[in-house]
Amino acid sequence: MAFIHKEGYFPVAVSFFILLFGSGVVYYVEPAFAPIFALLGLIPLGFFLQFFRNPRRVIPIRGEHLVYAPADGKVVAVEDTEEKEYFKDRRIQVSIFMSPVNVHVNRAPISGVIDFFRYHKGKYLVAWHPKSSELNERTTVVIKGENQTILLRQIAGMMAKRIKFYPSEGQKVTQGDQIGFITFGSRVDILLPTDAEVLVKNGDKVLGNEHVIANLSKGVAAD
Repeated sequence: MAFIHKEGYFPVAVSFFILLFGSGVVYYVEPAFAPIFALLGLIPLGFFLQFFRNPRRVIPIRGEHLVYAPADGKVVAVEDTEEKEYFKDRRIQVSIFMSPVNVHVNRAPISGVIDFFRYHKGKYLVAWHPKSSELNERTTVVIKGENQTILLRQIAGMMAKRIKFYPSEGQKVTQGDQIGFITFGSRVDILLPTDAEVLVKNGDKVLGNEHVIANLSKGVAAD
């Protein structure tokens, strides 16, 4: 697995080129300013390197009844909600906010088949806004496992302008697979059955593929 996610290849390459080429030009014109330009050029390069980092994450224990965090970030909502797009019933929503300093890779919280995918254009409210799940640019993804079905939403924030989801409808995913990426501040919602045992609370910080956010062993989600 690459240290830098593929979504970051272009911005990292551009910032590196500007650093090298710009430093050379400045050195040719006025050598005394070259170190200053190089130091300033390291700022955007360092930002892109940390933002697009792609750490290797191996799930410690696999299980269809376990729902792993699909992203790094802070839990900003654990609440009962009405899901209107796919299930059309009551669900438990767990929302994870990713700040610009978090890893922005999205991972499959369970194994299964992509049963449903929709992309929705929308606004760019701050990602922690309560209405961002309904009004912001977003995707709706349903993963259907052997005994459980969950819904996941990738939601763009005020800065995020690019949501990527890689699998297609009908494609199988394995728990922990990289399934998407959201550039800059953003949020991921997971919609769980009402009998799920939620293992996180507001304010908790979670890491994708490392923290279990729910146990679904009590029941089977409705199709």
